[in-house]
Amino acid sequence: MDKNKIIQLLPDIAAFVTVVESESFSHAAKKLGMTPSGVSRQISRLEKELQVQLIKRSTRSQSLTIAGQEAYQYGKNILQQAQDVVNIASKQKQDIEGILTIASPKAFCRQVLQPLLLEFVDTYPKLQLKIQVTDKPIDPLYHDVDVVFRLTNEPQNNLVAKQLATNDLVLCASPYYLEKKGTPTHPKQLAQHDCIYLGETNTDNQWRFKSEDEELKVTVNGRYIVNHTEMRLDAALNHFGIAVLPAFVAQKALQSKALTEVLNDWTLLDNYQGTVFMQYLPNINMPYRQRVFIDFITERFSSDLRKKLSNCN
Repeated sequence: MDKNKIIQLLPDIAAFVTVVESESFSHAAKKLGMTPSGVSRQISRLEKELQVQLIKRSTRSQSLTIAGQEAYQYGKNILQQAQDVVNIASKQKQDIEGILTIASPKAFCRQVLQPLLLEFVDTYPKLQLKIQVTDKPIDPLYHDVDVVFRLTNEPQNNLVAKQLATNDLVLCASPYYLEKKGTPTHPKQLAQHDCIYLGETNTDNQWRFKSEDEELKVTVNGRYIVNHTEMRLDAALNHFGIAVLPAFVAQKALQSKALTEVLNDWTLLDNYQGTVFMQYLPNINMPYRQRVFIDFITERFSSDLRKKLSNCN
């Protein structure tokens, strides 16, 4: 089909999308300022040109055929893209307003996201930002959240996954503790140390390690067990033992020498590490405030911020 013919079909495509979304010819006709018979002729003309039935009609109901379902998705995208063209100029000037809801793990939100979120809210004073700070799994559809941040190697596969950075875990302790108890040179030696671990599950004290030529699991013990990252940091700073921490949490303490990294030639295999993903529902009609937020966060994750998440030295 040539371009001129496609252009001629655009009003019919718009009428078809309106009928589907209005769920009736009469309601669609009111929106389009036409008669129901006029809308019906447009749909028939579109079906004739495409050589396929799009809508099954009866005296009491209408339903989409399989081809109609596919045509509706394409048609809806065409209209949205046309709207985007019309809005190019106004988008540069329009105020960002409404409610935007995000969710993020606790430590990541406090240590990394918070300055960016404050900057975003300050930039768009008509916007209301709702932040859910939780380490529990969040599903955007079920929990009515626009954007979810995850630290994982397995992002939720039915969502758009935008990779922002990587996050490493580190083992560290205070110089005073290491001077008193000794510095481990192999993961097996951790069994003789006080270790500060999560304690959320029965296996949280089983730390898995990997080097170039070896992989092993070590059962650790300790007197201070807490599933709050900043409390584990405080415990390590107060000489309670060797803590497992995200790199971005330990960074300042390591740079100031208040903490010392141990076993840095080994990789700790544990939860709450991996790639930092920003995830959201695929939506061609995404609210503009959400698009602006996604672009804002992506731009702010500069090389320096990525380095903060993966390198403590």
